[in-house]
Amino acid sequence: MRSTGRNQLDRTQGISFFGLPKEELHSHFAIGNPKYVALLEGHFILYFSRRGMLCCLHERVRPMKERIQKILAAQGIASRRAVEEMVVDGRITVNGKTVYALPVMIDPSKDKVTVDGEPVKLKKQHEGKEDRIYILMHKPKNVFCTNVAQGVQKRAIDLLPPNFPRVYPVGRLDHDSRGLLLLTNDGDLTNKLTHPKFGVPKTYRAAVDGTVSPATLEKLKTGVWLAEPGKGGFKTGRSSIRIIHKDRESTVLEISIREGRNRQVRRMMSQVGHKVRDLMRIKMGPLELKGLAVGQFRPLTFGELKSLQQAPEKEREAMEDFRKRANAREARTDKPAETKPVSRPAPARRKR
Repeated sequence: MRSTGRNQLDRTQGISFFGLPKEELHSHFAIGNPKYVALLEGHFILYFSRRGMLCCLHERVRPMKERIQKILAAQGIASRRAVEEMVVDGRITVNGKTVYALPVMIDPSKDKVTVDGEPVKLKKQHEGKEDRIYILMHKPKNVFCTNVAQGVQKRAIDLLPPNFPRVYPVGRLDHDSRGLLLLTNDGDLTNKLTHPKFGVPKTYRAAVDGTVSPATLEKLKTGVWLAEPGKGGFKTGRSSIRIIHKDRESTVLEISIREGRNRQVRRMMSQVGHKVRDLMRIKMGPLELKGLAVGQFRPLTFGELKSLQQAPEKEREAMEDFRKRANAREARTDKPAETKPVSRPAPARRKR
């Protein structure tokens, strides 16, 4: 915060406050006396000496409204994208009114928020931030990646010890899929790991019916069109796919995608005529699923956390570099070839 000494305050404002007692100036400032509010621009805090004389002036940090998904993610309610879906589904109320459209701006110090009818205790902006937690889990099948209680369904957070600090899953992993799941209360990192513009890759091992042909592999790599209810459809981005094992009845694939659509890998394989029988996530960015049995979990190491925090920016830079090189190739292809004028030999001179 910027501060102004009393001598500088005297010179810049041209008015001396030093004859005013502490109580009088406080009362004027509290009731919004136009003279002092105008002079102080309504957003300064006055500090006095023990004798009640004005010593210095500090700029006050005004409470700022922020996006509801950022605040609830920081509270450990859910990831930012999950909160956005909750808003669209009408599951969140602000000051007693249900919100359906984004953006929704709230002030944690004043507004009252409920999720599925349950009030959320929002931390005020001046309160200290809670410790960040990063948990790597091997999620079993039939376990749901949600923090909202859904009857007898088991959630990933139910596998953690009782009274464990509030965390939420990063990204989607279907209840009938298993493998690597990151749990955290770091909303900023969650947003970077799941937002398409950063393109952090997620790698899966999928066992599918039938033998996958080279032509099908190429089609999956370049992208396939998938239907999206209420939105028409979309084409998947470029993927990295390779065959791990195959026989007459089945094929095991390793698939890396940079998006996080609902059941995307299963829908991609169904679109090309192969049903997924088993799906396991084995990597997310630099994180790998090694040494964890089904249902086990552990905190990230310092090295894993540092690599994970650097991954979004590295992937974004790599994607931008790839686009630039692709655009340069297209420009060279589309540019018509320059035709040079045909040079004709000069006519020979006649001898006299």
